[in-house]
Amino acid sequence: MSGSGTGAEAGARTARSHALAVLRVRSRALAVALLPAAGAVILLVGGSTGHLPGGGWDLARRILTPVAVLVLLVAAGVALVVARARPAMSPTVPVAEDAAPDLYRMVRDLADRLGVPAPSAIALTPDCDSWLEDRTHPAHGPLSAEEHGGMAGGGRSARGGAAAAPVLVIGSPFLWWMRVGELRAVLAPVVAGTGPSAHPDIAAARRFVRGLDAAVAVTSAPRRGPVARGVRAGVGRVARLLLRGCRAHAVEMERGVAAAAAARAQTVDHGLRIVAQEQVGLAYAGWDRLLTRVALPAWRMGRWPSRLNAGVVAALTELSRRDRLAEGFASRLGERPACDLLEEPGTVDEATSLLAARLFHGGPAETGPEWSPVHWGDYPEEVVDRKWRTDTARLHRVLDALHVPAAPGEPLAPGAPTLSRVLTHLTTREEAHAPTPSTGLGLPSAPAPDDEDQAAATPRSAALAARLSAELAREEAAVASSASGVRTDGAPDPLPLRDDQALPLFPLQPPRAGRELLADHIAAMICCAAMDTAGAVPGLDWLDGPTLLLGGVRAADLSPRILALIEDGDPAALRRWLTRQGIRPEKPVRLV
Repeated sequence: MSGSGTGAEAGARTARSHALAVLRVRSRALAVALLPAAGAVILLVGGSTGHLPGGGWDLARRILTPVAVLVLLVAAGVALVVARARPAMSPTVPVAEDAAPDLYRMVRDLADRLGVPAPSAIALTPDCDSWLEDRTHPAHGPLSAEEHGGMAGGGRSARGGAAAAPVLVIGSPFLWWMRVGELRAVLAPVVAGTGPSAHPDIAAARRFVRGLDAAVAVTSAPRRGPVARGVRAGVGRVARLLLRGCRAHAVEMERGVAAAAAARAQTVDHGLRIVAQEQVGLAYAGWDRLLTRVALPAWRMGRWPSRLNAGVVAALTELSRRDRLAEGFASRLGERPACDLLEEPGTVDEATSLLAARLFHGGPAETGPEWSPVHWGDYPEEVVDRKWRTDTARLHRVLDALHVPAAPGEPLAPGAPTLSRVLTHLTTREEAHAPTPSTGLGLPSAPAPDDEDQAAATPRSAALAARLSAELAREEAAVASSASGVRTDGAPDPLPLRDDQALPLFPLQPPRAGRELLADHIAAMICCAAMDTAGAVPGLDWLDGPTLLLGGVRAADLSPRILALIEDGDPAALRRWLTRQGIRPEKPVRLV
């Protein structure tokens, strides 16, 4: 206890000392701005009283007075921009106290035990992280009733009647996967940070730094007109100069605050903290996999899964069954989940799921004809099936553009969407490539980065992959152009440069390589042929995303056979697999 108290006091002292250093930068800037005015006042008063007569003093007064006025105008302009610029706020889902009274009660009790002010409100973020965020900057205006949440007596600190404490932002996957005790242990060091935040010097230093950062962002935005650009450039240079002057102290101040909070939290739920940290890592792994392999295909189809947080529970439960290292985690599921602290978990899950789609994919803020929610029970039919048939239709269009003929012997009209057409076109006999050298791990060795697609594909595969990449790029560009310039009602967007056009903030995946795109499209056509001719059905794997079910069993051995076709022009292994599964490649598949 004494060690924790000493560590907290040391961290708080460090934070306060560096906060004072930040404020000294502000004071020096103010002194520099007032110095010419002070000199001009002395000269003017001296001249009027006859103490500074002569031509030299008159010349000094004529030079220094306009300089002082100019400096004051520049300082006033910088101060106005800093005061009016809106510091960046994290996109979150506010949670009012009447929507989560048990959660507010837990956080308030935790703050009382730590001896710190309770957070002013609670909000959720669709990510595996938690932090405190000050939203009391004058440019933001007062918190709304929903954002406020009513914690700590109308936004006042629970102790001492100080200004409103920061908002507690909680990662939504934590609420669904963690148990109540684990969430409390994870939030303890975060909530403990409200103590140093309540110190007036630290609060003032943070407001000054956030204002400078916002001013730099505002002055960096593109503006028309040389005068406006020149004024903003000047203000931006001053703001950057001040920001550089206090950056090092601001970093050390935040480190001191974090150290003080961590030391104070050592006294709360010490035994649970190790277990809780293990759950943080597990939740992050499951959340990332769910987003990239399950949510992303739906987002690309114009659908957003409305229960992502419930999905991460299913994904991590599945992982606990597959991974022997996670066997111990399954026993936790009998304890009370933290999402029980919410009155309506489903409504909150839907709101955070929509925000996740905006942050990670750039989707609209509201539902519409081309952007609608999908429930997990409908995911295989409405997302997986549609995705495969859309990819198959795109591959069929590209084959038509390349004038690829139908497979020999097909009793159908030329150009029918059949899997045989793809296999025949990509089969290479006279130009068969030598087998790719093995790495000894069952995987092909990676070709050089500069010509990866060409080195790992036959000429026909490379050409088809290039055309697919170009086709997909055109489609995505058309969607992006429509979303940025035209509203859903067809009218031009009156604010084409509004803030939400910068989304997504965190793209999940880089652009896919041509060979990867070709493999995905061939796999989609195989899945469509399996569904149309062999009775297969689309499925959802919580860890791997869309999957094909043949007789209720997941088809997990397609990738090496598809790669053999793309890289070596050899369809033998794939044809044997199709025959074994009863899939008829010569039959046309149904497109979207």
